[in-house]
Amino acid sequence: MSTAATLPSRTSPGIQAVRGAFWFIAALTVLAALAWMFSNVQRVPPDSQAVVMRFGKFVRVQGAGLLIAWPRPFETVALLPGPARVLEQRIASLDRDPRARALDPAPNAPPTDTNLPFNDMSSWGFHPDAAMGTNGSRLSDALAGSGYVLTGDDAVVQLGARLYYRVSSPYDYVLQQALLAPAIERLTASAVAEVGAARDLDTILVARPELLASDVQMAARRERLRDDIAGAIERRLHALEAQHAGLGIEVSRIDVQASVPAAAVDAFNSVLSSLQSAERTVADARTAAETTRQDAQQHADQILQSAQASATERVTRAQTETQTILQLEAPLGANSDQGLLARAYRDRIQQILSKAGHVTTIDPYDTSSLVLPGKAP
Repeated sequence: MSTAATLPSRTSPGIQAVRGAFWFIAALTVLAALAWMFSNVQRVPPDSQAVVMRFGKFVRVQGAGLLIAWPRPFETVALLPGPARVLEQRIASLDRDPRARALDPAPNAPPTDTNLPFNDMSSWGFHPDAAMGTNGSRLSDALAGSGYVLTGDDAVVQLGARLYYRVSSPYDYVLQQALLAPAIERLTASAVAEVGAARDLDTILVARPELLASDVQMAARRERLRDDIAGAIERRLHALEAQHAGLGIEVSRIDVQASVPAAAVDAFNSVLSSLQSAERTVADARTAAETTRQDAQQHADQILQSAQASATERVTRAQTETQTILQLEAPLGANSDQGLLARAYRDRIQQILSKAGHVTTIDPYDTSSLVLPGKAP
């Protein structure tokens, strides 16, 4: 038997199967290599941007369009929101904890002690029993006071916030992306607490409508509440950037919804009803006082008119009675008629003496006669 006959033929089915498998694996390897080489070649959407990092080092920022980068692990590509895209996050840390909300008294529940002063916390719905857990253990202060913001006038208010922001530094945003949500929660909550402590209750929400007319600055400060909170958040973001720990975001705006605690709504409504009743009573008293004043003014006008008429009449009568003397004043002052005074005396003395019952005349130049008053007959 020859040697060639003992060796398998190169065209045997086994060799062909091995050769086919080899070329198939080689083709798969080439395709996998090509896919790996072009794995970071991708399209960046119009509202997004890409950060390219080479072995963890920041390389460049790619805007919308076709991105060509080295494959992993040489370069890493992270898709981020574009600078014009506004992101939103609701601040859940400002909400009332469900465990504490379940223990809050009902809004319409009557107070347990009506002799409590108004500034007692239980009159606002914060009864000491509300801080007790379901198993009888006392809740922590943080849990019992969750969802409440202390104001500058020692009142409490609930503030719901929703923050809208943009990406300002893509590299910082990539580095802090895992911690971004809790960081925004803490920054916003601290900013809300700071701004709330610097204001009184009426500059946050309309708690006492009767003060709107007396202080026109309250409405303006209430409108600036969102801007003040946004400014406080921006200051905290700048402080983090100064410490090289920036979040890579900037505040676009913040929506704030203020409300009083549910248990205190009835107390505010009662106070408002009392104030409205007091205003009505004051208005009625002012009306009665105005009526009394008008009646008194009318009576005073009548007295004044009567006095003026009586005075005019007396002045006219006095002028009439003194008319003769006034007529004698000018001639006597000018000494134009020396016998005028004697004639006037003779004209008037007869009228005067005619009214007397008995008249005794004495010569003024005769000193021998003397008249003494005697007893009336």
